Amino acid sequence: MAAKSAIEWTESTWNPVTGCSKVSPGCANCYAERLALRLQAMGHKNYARGFKPATHERTLSLPLGWKTPQVIFVNSMSDLFHDKVPLTFIKKVFAVMNEANWHQFQVLTKRSQRLLELSHHLPWAEHIWMGVSVETQDYVHRIDDLRETDAHIKFLSLEPLLGPLPKLNLKGIDWVIVGGESGPGARPMQEEWVTDIRDQCRKAKVPFFFKQWGGLNKKKNGRMLQGRTWDQMPVQDKVLEGAV
Repeated sequence: MAAKSAIEWTESTWNPVTGCSKVSPGCANCYAERLALRLQAMGHKNYARGFKPATHERTLSLPLGWKTPQVIFVNSMSDLFHDKVPLTFIKKVFAVMNEANWHQFQVLTKRSQRLLELSHHLPWAEHIWMGVSVETQDYVHRIDDLRETDAHIKFLSLEPLLGPLPKLNLKGIDWVIVGGESGPGARPMQEEWVTDIRDQCRKAKVPFFFKQWGGLNKKKNGRMLQGRTWDQMPVQDKVLEGAV
């Protein structure tokens, strides 16, 4: 069975790579690092190296055995485009995603420069969604890198949102996720940052998904934005679905 996920914008997770390293302020309170160290202490073989990047050949074929179509977040515990992940292994991950074409795969990176450098080496299919994380205005250049890739569906994860992102260039972007930081040491997110991004998405006709307010108790804080939830998703023909 697939590893069911509690992440609101996906259904399952698949981790052929584990471990990462910090590259920007959004990484400061990384949930994956906390979980990896916990799994290491529990003796989980995939986390014998803790949060140091590691590839796992034995997990590559897992999605091929998941016969029920689902949305799969690739490497929730890592970054596929980390410089410690060889291109040869990235190609293996893409080969599996292309073969398992009854699923939708979501790949997310903060390493947009390497993504762009490798993009033309990779077989992009329409069911492989590619996203970049942007936490503050200092990292909007990642969006420009994403825009230049060959991915068919391009999305933004503005999480943890640590500051306002006015005047986003959403040309060529098919989906935007916004979320606050959660867990120990969570930094606060302002409502006006979120509503401004939502309004930019509505104007650009880009699906908007509000994941959470975050905080130490994210369940208590919930995910309602001005009285409603926002769960818009991209669709293959790129027609906006459910926008109001």
